[in-house]
Amino acid sequence: MRTLVQRVASVANLNEHSINPNSHWVNLKGSWTTNIVVIIALRLVFGTIPWTTPELSWTLTNLSYCLFQYIMFHGIIGTPFEVNQGAYDNLTLWEQMDNGEQYTPTKKFLTVVPIIVFLISTHYSNYDVATFIINFTAVLIVLIAKLPAFHRVRFFGINMGQNDFN
Repeated sequence: MRTLVQRVASVANLNEHSINPNSHWVNLKGSWTTNIVVIIALRLVFGTIPWTTPELSWTLTNLSYCLFQYIMFHGIIGTPFEVNQGAYDNLTLWEQMDNGEQYTPTKKFLTVVPIIVFLISTHYSNYDVATFIINFTAVLIVLIAKLPAFHRVRFFGINMGQNDFN
């Protein structure tokens, strides 16, 4: 019987020094820069739409970036590569990064960036309550998924791998 909250089985027999090609790119030099470039590009794109105000542009930037981060790091499980005999098949990219180690520089960066975009969007929306609630909800969803307490935790059976239903 499925429960509200389920924990994914731990990854056994992973070599600490093995490189996972699915998550290794996140630690490379250009990855952090690309994150900033994506945010700037989103803001420029939303800013060029004729009917958008700066408040709306920053809110759309925040929502888009949070959605992108959630789907990219927490919404997709597995790896497209046949490495480690399926050890990463039931893990999200966030759980695969740095072999599951918490508080690495990359994970800290990817946690701080949505907060900074949220603060910028809140500032440019002149602290409007409705816009604040929308922006805060988006960043909260992304940040909760990054917490160590939710490492390998699935809600309502979402993102459960095929082997996790046993």
